Amino acid sequence: MRTSIVLSFLATTLSVISQTFAKPDPNFHIYLAFGQSNMEGAGDVEAKDRIADERYKMISTVDNCMGRHLGEWYYALPPITSCFGNLGPLDWFGRTLTQFLPEEITVGVVPVAVAGCDIKLFEEENYASYEQPDWMQERSDSYGGNPYRRLIDMAKVAQKDGVIKGILFHQGETNNTQRDWPERVKVIYERILNELNLKAEDVPLLAGETLRTEADGICGAHNEVIATLPDVIPTSYVISSEGLENRGDGYHFTSASYRTLGQRYAEKMLEILGDVEVVKDDDVKSDEEVDVEVNDEVDSAEETSDVE
Repeated sequence: MRTSIVLSFLATTLSVISQTFAKPDPNFHIYLAFGQSNMEGAGDVEAKDRIADERYKMISTVDNCMGRHLGEWYYALPPITSCFGNLGPLDWFGRTLTQFLPEEITVGVVPVAVAGCDIKLFEEENYASYEQPDWMQERSDSYGGNPYRRLIDMAKVAQKDGVIKGILFHQGETNNTQRDWPERVKVIYERILNELNLKAEDVPLLAGETLRTEADGICGAHNEVIATLPDVIPTSYVISSEGLENRGDGYHFTSASYRTLGQRYAEKMLEILGDVEVVKDDDVKSDEEVDVEVNDEVDSAEETSDVE
């Protein structure tokens, strides 16, 4: 009897140890995403946006949004960044990737976005002195008052489960035509890489264009600045907004255009990845071991979001 108790205790202990030191799953591809309102998403959510893709997940970077809890994984359904957002490019970014990647690969996103924010909100040396209007401060506060730090903290949680493959970025309207913007983005990008022990050649930066001038985009001129990013950051790529439509406010895209923009981010990432092989390794964690089981807060995809 005593022997069986000892053996049971040892088995439990070994199980805990193996889960603690098990490797992240190399077939779980993770993408960081940050920016301002066009990354947050301003499009109307439609029925097709509410249908869950079981291979596309998001880690909640805020607490108590849609019943989600900070640091836990859920199906990537709108609103993805926070309850302040609606449909954005992330919604169809992951859906497009899973269409073309091997079925053994799962995609996850770590999203942080604050509408209207200046690039300084993501600068560790400047965010505290950034005077934000009350409506923006409320958004920042949902990320603990420091959106950049929340991005890093949640990225570290995500790294326990998978491998970071890229960074999606959409910001610049508030820094319209500022020529020092690319250098400031470079500092943030390199800081992210350093803090997460990543290499630039393994983790490219994909930056989306603003609504173009020909679509009556108020900040369309900033695309000339965005175009210089690859000169400053060799591992960066510009995602075109050509042909995308204006929601009517001069800053944001229509829902259809957000879907297209997300697809363009994914298409560029697929081009960068090339032929993706599934990693077969007996030491790779299972979902139970890495604790990435999806916390599905509703039974029906139609009930997942009432955001309009």
